[in-house]
Amino acid sequence: MNAIDAIEEKIEASERLDFEDGCALFLEGDLLRLGQLANRVRERRHGDRTFFNVNMRFEATNVCEASCRFCAFSKLEEGSPGAHTTTMEQAVEALVSHPDPRLTELHMVNGLHPGLPFEWYEELLRSFKRARPEVHLKCFTAVEIHYFAQKFSMGYVEVLERLRAAGLGSLPGGGAEILHPDVRRRISSDKADGDEYLAVHGAAHGIGMKTNCTMLYGHIETFEHRVDHLLRLREQQDRSGGFQCFIPLAFHNDNNALQKLPEPTAVDDLRTIAVSRLLLDNIDHIKAYWVSMGLDTAQVALRFGADDLDGTIVKESIYHSAGSTVPMGMTREGLIRLIREAGRIPVERDTEYGIVEELPAAERPEAAMRVRERRAEARRLSVLSSLSTEGAR
Repeated sequence: MNAIDAIEEKIEASERLDFEDGCALFLEGDLLRLGQLANRVRERRHGDRTFFNVNMRFEATNVCEASCRFCAFSKLEEGSPGAHTTTMEQAVEALVSHPDPRLTELHMVNGLHPGLPFEWYEELLRSFKRARPEVHLKCFTAVEIHYFAQKFSMGYVEVLERLRAAGLGSLPGGGAEILHPDVRRRISSDKADGDEYLAVHGAAHGIGMKTNCTMLYGHIETFEHRVDHLLRLREQQDRSGGFQCFIPLAFHNDNNALQKLPEPTAVDDLRTIAVSRLLLDNIDHIKAYWVSMGLDTAQVALRFGADDLDGTIVKESIYHSAGSTVPMGMTREGLIRLIREAGRIPVERDTEYGIVEELPAAERPEAAMRVRERRAEARRLSVLSSLSTEGAR
């Protein structure tokens, strides 16, 4: 029996995979078989349901004293070309002017700004809540929480409790990059390390706050580093249990210090989604983040283990600074169409996976419907042309 056959037996028996299994999956040459295994687990959990939400991205500041080699978003100091820090009025206007009344989430991540007091962030959250109290605030990566704790001499729980009192609902998963110290030291040495990233999430889970988790892949790491990363997340989930969703983030190479490296291919994207679904047996959702892997690959990923397509976003800056060519945002209708074309059932959710609306699946793939409509239109035009010719005679 080869390694993949043995892994398939484990999957059928709902047994936990180990480090060697994860490495074997990344090296498996038959991508479709790997996808089928991951899809089996995905459908065991969620059937055909695929989740999305109506959300918006917001970056309050891109000023950051960290120097991550993969980052094209941050600026070292205020006044640098391209640096920006929002005013309270600008922040509130961005939220209030969001065009969709179905908006349920504001997702905010920022640089590590050395000049802003902690009270500024508290007032920012309060301003958002005064403007639209129904919108869930998913804000501040674990790296930001760690930075606040160090800078303002507080523990993680104190930082989180003060922010929650101001309106914070949950934490996004950004800042994980690669947790293994050998890689992290080379790409992001001057911010929270892997253990600190996990400790922040553990503290959040300990006070009942839900969070997400991520992995930035496709740069200098090996497959072994990816497996190590996934297993560290799995172990943290065993301990604290608050991760809702895992989001693999594909490396983009424009405008950063790693720009000579090639970007991951669609095959690597799909393989990473599939292995993540198989290894992370205690994290319920795997997200195909369409901004990082592109709309087409994200759509295919819904058959490779992913059950979530993220949201409408409106205006994304971090990946677009690194050369992303996908739209800045999507409409709710556009996401529903992508899900239906993949043969899945669209389920609009809130941040904590409460169901807002479950929509019906398409009767047939929309692309096939368009072919049918074009043929009908061609027949109609042919009939009109014939009648016109008859009349001319």
